Amino acid sequence: MDTPSPFSPPFPLPNTSSKFQSLNLQRYLEQPEAQQHQLQPQQAAVEQVNDDSLHGSSIKNPESGVGSNHVFVNHSATAYHVTFNQDYGCFAIGTDRGFGVYNCVPFGESFCRNFENIGGIGIIEMLFRSNILAFVGHGDHPQYPRNKVMIWDDQQSRCIHELCFRSEVRRIRLRKDCLVVVLEHKIFVYNFSNLELLFQIETTTNPKGLCEVSQTADQLVLVCPGLQKGQVWVKHNASKSTKSIVAHDSVLACFALTREGNLLATASTKGTLIRIFNTLEGTLLQEVRRGLDRAEIYSLSFSPTAQWLAVSSDKGTVHVFSLKVNLGNRSTDKSNCSSNSRVPVAASSSFSFIRGALPKYFSSEWSVAQFRLPGVSQYIVTFGNENNTLIILGWDGSFFRCKFDPASGKEMTQLEYHNFLEPEEPCN
Repeated sequence: MDTPSPFSPPFPLPNTSSKFQSLNLQRYLEQPEAQQHQLQPQQAAVEQVNDDSLHGSSIKNPESGVGSNHVFVNHSATAYHVTFNQDYGCFAIGTDRGFGVYNCVPFGESFCRNFENIGGIGIIEMLFRSNILAFVGHGDHPQYPRNKVMIWDDQQSRCIHELCFRSEVRRIRLRKDCLVVVLEHKIFVYNFSNLELLFQIETTTNPKGLCEVSQTADQLVLVCPGLQKGQVWVKHNASKSTKSIVAHDSVLACFALTREGNLLATASTKGTLIRIFNTLEGTLLQEVRRGLDRAEIYSLSFSPTAQWLAVSSDKGTVHVFSLKVNLGNRSTDKSNCSSNSRVPVAASSSFSFIRGALPKYFSSEWSVAQFRLPGVSQYIVTFGNENNTLIILGWDGSFFRCKFDPASGKEMTQLEYHNFLEPEEPCN
């Protein structure tokens, strides 16, 4: 149902610089979308953007001790954060030495930056494939305070702006038009061109910094926890409306949004069921089962066409589910389930005809493909640019590219493996 707006009235704003000038990203933003999302085999993962307007910006002490490629990538590097960019064509890592950016297909390092004072970078977020990144310090020797968001221009090799908050930053989300900063109980949304605060949202306790935003050129769709356990808020900025979804009875653990912002996948701390919702109406479209035992869900990811959903967890297995949502027939979806429904649209089990007499898992929809991961690292997952392929990243430096056959239901086939934390062979 629709709820009163959760956006609180302004209170003393986070500290920002009065000297900040507009980010000059126009050259990048005007590129055809196909060019933004496809890299040629020898093309760098990051495209440089001129930011002459930011020279002499708000940071009084530009970074002077920044090393170039291959400096921090050695046997002692520890990954604090790993994340894909908005088109999932490359990824960024924050380590105890600095940060780096890598291309997914073909796999390869774009650049790595080492801070000479061995300062750690935790949360990190790319702006598509531009030279602009945002990050937060982390570790025993953080490069920056954990309550500051630093905006980095890699063309200038320095931070060009900072946002200071009263508590630790939990997550950052970037769009071409806005910057989202997530604290444990509040979310701030800024206009990215001038860092003017657009609005803020109060949430329930959110230690994981759960928040997702749509990435198409249309208006912003933002998803975050509500004020109640298991509740999700979906803000449609174009209509100035907020949809409240009671997604789970337990605390939210993870959720994912399609690029267009029309579908939402959610998981709770139980980690057994994943639910898919229509964000416009808040209706439950489908429910799938990861397993019977509790699990911590690390990541959820839709395929570009929303035909598949990938799930990674602490059980060491990545699952792929077939989605049966019909975006073209929302009236049918709406009539079949309400916003608080707990009944999946379709059941794949042959026991569904006696659903009411047997435990619920007999009528559950199970994954069509799995991939078993080694070790106990945390992994995130997304879909590759080739049909039926997955890319899996681990905090231990693992990079897997796999292929699945949904018709066979068998284990996925590993296509390649790399470790982005291991030292590369020295140049001759």
